Amino acid sequence: MCRLMSVVVCGLLVLSSQSVAQPSLLEASIEDLQNWLNRGQITSVELVEWYQQRIDAYDQQGPSLNAIQHHNTNALAQAKALDDERDRSGPRSLLHGIPVLVKDNYETVDMPTTAGSAIIEGHWPKRDATQVARLKAAGAIILAKTTMHEFAYGWTTQGSAFGMTRNPYGLDRHPGGSSGGTGAGVAANFAAVGMGSDTCGSIRVPAAHNNLVGLRGTQGISSRTGIVPLSSSRDIGGPLARNVRDLAITLDATVGYDPLDDQTAESFGKIPDSYLSKLHQLDLRGWRIGVLYDWFGTEPDNGAVNARIQGVLTALAAEGASIIRLTSPALVGLKAETSARTANFVQVYDLKRDLTAYLQQYPVLPVQSFADLVTDQRLSSDVAPLWEAMMSPTYDSRRTYLERHADGRRMRAELLTLYQTHDLDALAYPTAILEAAKLGEAQPHFNCRLAPVSGLPAISVPAGFGNHEMPVAIELMAEPWAEQKLLDLAYTIEQLVPTRKLPSHTP
Repeated sequence: MCRLMSVVVCGLLVLSSQSVAQPSLLEASIEDLQNWLNRGQITSVELVEWYQQRIDAYDQQGPSLNAIQHHNTNALAQAKALDDERDRSGPRSLLHGIPVLVKDNYETVDMPTTAGSAIIEGHWPKRDATQVARLKAAGAIILAKTTMHEFAYGWTTQGSAFGMTRNPYGLDRHPGGSSGGTGAGVAANFAAVGMGSDTCGSIRVPAAHNNLVGLRGTQGISSRTGIVPLSSSRDIGGPLARNVRDLAITLDATVGYDPLDDQTAESFGKIPDSYLSKLHQLDLRGWRIGVLYDWFGTEPDNGAVNARIQGVLTALAAEGASIIRLTSPALVGLKAETSARTANFVQVYDLKRDLTAYLQQYPVLPVQSFADLVTDQRLSSDVAPLWEAMMSPTYDSRRTYLERHADGRRMRAELLTLYQTHDLDALAYPTAILEAAKLGEAQPHFNCRLAPVSGLPAISVPAGFGNHEMPVAIELMAEPWAEQKLLDLAYTIEQLVPTRKLPSHTP
């Protein structure tokens, strides 16, 4: 067996990029890692140790990304058991023995689940969320839990349990949120892939700001069971990855029906046997991509983002795709509707009830309701005033709640009509119209609501780097259950416009 770890640890200590071993594992895909594991060039124990050394070197030391909330102290023992199983009977799947990061709102047997909040410090349900259990069944190792914006209510990843998380591409900038710890951790090679959750951009935004691929699937594609809720109507969990093939591998392991989540019944007969096996680069001749230009920024500061996205569209057009510019009074109205405060009503109404119901499952917790959280002095200062305003009876109107849901169904119909009218294969727009803002600054610049309000799938794909050398992304949306098409299109962009590079702060 190779003696890889001594080389890797030494390389990390001197932060050298000249080590023979380190470049082999840096940015390595899941398939590369699995091949090396199968050939005996590395063990899962060594792989866990290598990722742990990177976390030790870069999370609380060096650049101090502050992306890891909890460590799995059983990871090495689990890796040893998986190595032994591989020797006896071979790997269970492509994820066998592969370290994975999981957002701190996924319940895990091996670590607490504190949703980024000091208020529920030590909360440890001693069970795995359905998607975590499926990852483990595939042989994955849950290496650590990542930081997240407190109770997932924000886009910049800060919370009373940890402070702020830094972006590995710019240490004075945030990593997006609320799954920013996962985004920063995967970008910095703290694990092969990571899990996040998305209610309004919380997978796609950190993917965009960390040069990753992130998919928000059709509502109901994956189980919400065991994920601390924000909105039962719009929550969805899923992976963030450094490349599309890794994303497809992780999707294959985590999607599908869960009898504990009735929303997933919608997925019956709509998920392929394997996204990975069908993944391919598209022949774009005949493809029609509609571009929502009203979703682009119009200020000078938006120019770099717009230019990078236009570069992706130009590359697609060069391969035969028709790029259709879409703008109309109706689309301007749709944009205004998704940006209006009323578009947030469903999420707020759900939050007050869903989070209360979750807390009440655990009588030992010091808080038992949303109201208890609002009055707790430890609640993050950027969340507290927003939640205080939500205590207004205005947000308790069942009639308004149902009306806003009806608005979502109408928006879904309008989007599907748009596809039909223009014979479109996908819609395109920026995930975020600006690069990541500096730490402590607000950044309400995302096009996050279109997908969750309509329930349609959307994927954020790297598009390059802006004027501040921070990652930029294009978002693509398609009809319900068209995840394979979105993955194929993202994979095609990845081949035509490669943008992935290791953050300079975590060499």
